Amino acid sequence: MSFHVIIPARYASSRLPGKPLRTIASKPMLQHVCERAQESGAASVSVATDDRRIAEAMAPLGITVCMTGAHHASGTERLAEAAAQLGLDEQDIVVNLQGDEPLMPPALVQQVATVLEGDHGADMSTLCSRIHTAAELFDPHVVKVVMDSRGNALYFSRAVIPWDREAFAVTTEELPEQALHYRHLGIYAYRVGFLQGYVKQPPCELERMESLEQLRVLWYGGRIHVAEAEELPGPGVDTAEDLERVRKLFAGQ
Repeated sequence: MSFHVIIPARYASSRLPGKPLRTIASKPMLQHVCERAQESGAASVSVATDDRRIAEAMAPLGITVCMTGAHHASGTERLAEAAAQLGLDEQDIVVNLQGDEPLMPPALVQQVATVLEGDHGADMSTLCSRIHTAAELFDPHVVKVVMDSRGNALYFSRAVIPWDREAFAVTTEELPEQALHYRHLGIYAYRVGFLQGYVKQPPCELERMESLEQLRVLWYGGRIHVAEAEELPGPGVDTAEDLERVRKLFAGQ
């Protein structure tokens, strides 16, 4: 199987400006992400950005950089422009690996591509992991996903889904033993042809309300195949506190 990885990277992060170039173990965070992508067996690894500082930092590393517009509302939109610049075929599979995931296991990058390659009826694929604590379930920063019997996404939300009516009437401090609660992991695979259609669809109200770009796919009747991750990823970086935690993990390694 052949697939490509494109890493969207914005310099102007609201919670941690300059995030992709913050150093971890003497390297820019984005370099660590590129290395994880290269270790996945991808046919190519590229960075999609709208900031020259990121492009200049990647140049000495030999990483292909696609300079994209500053108007994109999501990483998926940025990937669509980058895929066009790279001249990828409509049937090529592209993995969207976030630029703030330096601890993403390469095996998961390959897994999400393999899931899509094996399901020709799906428009895109993504991964999830079981939620085991009430603290994680009730955290609005943790995106939850509910699937049908075939592994197709029914909905994504920052709210608690599904709501266990009987169990939560007793307590919300702990989860039932057999609770079917899953955390969505923000890694995606798409075919290039799908990306070209995605950007032609206007954002939907659910996408705006939840601030979740994948809801646009469900809104317009698309199908997202969700697979349980073969292993758990390390933490991503959204805040300065996250950055320090990841730095300590790298130091421990």
